[in-house]
Amino acid sequence: MDLQNEKCVMVIDENLPLGMIANTAAIMGITLGKQMPEVVGVDVYDRTGNGHLGIIEFPVPILKGNIEVIKAIREKLYEPELADLTVVDFSDLAQGCKTYDEFIEKMKGISESELNYFGVAICGTKKKVNKLTGSMALLR
Repeated sequence: MDLQNEKCVMVIDENLPLGMIANTAAIMGITLGKQMPEVVGVDVYDRTGNGHLGIIEFPVPILKGNIEVIKAIREKLYEPELADLTVVDFSDLAQGCKTYDEFIEKMKGISESELNYFGVAICGTKKKVNKLTGSMALLR
């Protein structure tokens, strides 16, 4: 992976409660780590010899959106010319399930148009990621 030409962002609904924003970011981050293990750096050691697990090698800005903005971005990400991007989404359906098996079953019975997204994470070439999110403000 060419880290100079790659970019990762998360767009999260700014209207969610703080705990839900944190949960959405954490869940999408874990999934990104699974999908892109090569971007996680080596473990490091402090001066006293204590180990610290490797973290991602580049920043992941968290941008503010809302349900409509995130939905529109997610729909664009289904377009063939964006198929090479790594995309993680987190929806109200996923958040409301108690088990992963429940999530699997409920997803089988719902269309994409019925999902309300709390967030979407996008990784890929800077040009494509910036085209989708370049004008968006940071979530603060």
